[in-house]
Amino acid sequence: MRILQALPLGLLLAAAQPLALRPAASQTASDQPGFRVVNRAGSDATQFFAVRSPRGGQGDWGNNLLRPDRPLSEGGGFRVTPNADAGCRFDLRLVLADTREVVLRDQDICASRNLELANPRSAAPSAARAPTSGPLAGPAPGTAPAPPNAQARAVSTGTGFLVADGRVMTNHHVVDNCNRIILRTPTGHWIAAAPPARMDAAIDVAVLNVPGLVGPAVAFRTAPAIRRGEGVVAYGFPLAGLLSSDPKLTRGEVNGLRGLGDNPNQYQISAEVQPGNSGGPLVDMQGNIVGVVVSKLNAQAVSRRTGDIAQNVNFAVQGQTALAFLRRAGVTPRTAESTGPERGAADVGEVIHRSTLFIRCER
Repeated sequence: MRILQALPLGLLLAAAQPLALRPAASQTASDQPGFRVVNRAGSDATQFFAVRSPRGGQGDWGNNLLRPDRPLSEGGGFRVTPNADAGCRFDLRLVLADTREVVLRDQDICASRNLELANPRSAAPSAARAPTSGPLAGPAPGTAPAPPNAQARAVSTGTGFLVADGRVMTNHHVVDNCNRIILRTPTGHWIAAAPPARMDAAIDVAVLNVPGLVGPAVAFRTAPAIRRGEGVVAYGFPLAGLLSSDPKLTRGEVNGLRGLGDNPNQYQISAEVQPGNSGGPLVDMQGNIVGVVVSKLNAQAVSRRTGDIAQNVNFAVQGQTALAFLRRAGVTPRTAESTGPERGAADVGEVIHRSTLFIRCER
């Protein structure tokens, strides 16, 4: 009897959902919804953030609304269309290419639909501010788009993360026997993986070749050694087609240093995972990779065998096992030591969001 239930790939694919803040730079009419900001800071801007007050004052700026390949030029305008229930009070932050920034807090966008951001100042020391989003993984200029095939005979989904330009790590069972693999980047673009993929079925990991995919690669934790009770965050796309299409974050702990049946290549974790989380990153509270989400315990099978219901027993491939596989596959991943104070779960989520991708397997 199989007690371990590998996370199956979801058979339904969610349609793209509207973003909470949707840029529409081409809109200029005064009667259009939302509000417009103009860069009057004297230099091109590479990042722009708009969040409901008082999030900015708390260091929670959300995602950068500018595309990496489209800075906001001096004198350029950018329109933001919030959700209908977002209210009128917003915090705004513009970051220039030279790292100076303009911050406006508690702006009433209902009273003033046009806001100018001027008089940049040097950014506050990083220790005084929560981390903010940087560039997102996405296609390099000239990369051919690869939209989903609506005529695919069967579709399943999972999660992956960028380990080097053009290389995405996931589980073997996420991409096994796929006729076509495409990935949705954090920028919202679809891009195709090219065969062959490097796989190891025994430890259930794979690395995809994705030409034209660039962005921030994750760092694998090399020290200190993982301990029981350490906080971790799982990030990915569970239950695609049932839940919303945006990634989900769950927080938990490392419960055990081995997997089911004393598997030395896995950790047991309490961060909740569901079908579709397979292949996603498991990160520590510094934002460094400590594992690859792989499976959950089959509660029904356990109940039939023991008469009791197992609760929230999940597993991840150990980060060092995944790291060794990548090196055997010819990939040179980033590594880092996890030292210093821990970050909040929201900050960790912002860090890993930049490098996490939705995987669609077509058969």
